Amino acid sequence: MSFRLEGPVLEGALVRLEPLDHRHKADLARAAEEERGTYAFTWVPRAEEVGDYIDAQLDRAATGRLAPYAQVSVASGRAVGATAYWEPRCWLTDDRLDAVEVGFTWLARSAQGTGVNAEAKLLLFRHAFEEWGVSRVDLKTDARNSRSRAAIQSVGARFEGVLRNWSRSWAPGEDGRLRDSAIFSVTAEEWAECRGRLEKRVAGFLAGAV
Repeated sequence: MSFRLEGPVLEGALVRLEPLDHRHKADLARAAEEERGTYAFTWVPRAEEVGDYIDAQLDRAATGRLAPYAQVSVASGRAVGATAYWEPRCWLTDDRLDAVEVGFTWLARSAQGTGVNAEAKLLLFRHAFEEWGVSRVDLKTDARNSRSRAAIQSVGARFEGVLRNWSRSWAPGEDGRLRDSAIFSVTAEEWAECRGRLEKRVAGFLAGAV
């Protein structure tokens, strides 16, 4: 496969997605140490692990199979979480992207429920469908993670099913175990409706902030 994931800066009104770099380390360490009870089955680095976490993401990026981002709050200018494009698939030709996953996503507790997640997904989906021309964007989470599943469905992705023993578990205390993964997607045919839904949600958050 000759296609390599390279994510540009994606700018919104609430969040700016910047390619992940060590300049985000201090902000992400602070974000990761906010109230952590909402992370549940999602692995989020502790403050002292953020440097290694960034190194690991940049190593994955060097393979061309990951484009990691810091989620930067426009209001504060601080990084409040992370996300990424992941698992590019070129089924028809080696240089045209047909499908990609959005994953490795987490947000500080203070950024949850503020519209940052909705706008980040709008930016990521829009670039994937309208610039790369993909036929599908998919997302997955631990099948037990009802909070994450609800967040994914809230941005317009459709539930496709659960794949059993699909990937490693990131849940605390489950090192060396596999998890069942709930799979969601948005297809090119659904994108216009999904985009309208996301734009309306983001507008609502913006109106509420005025």
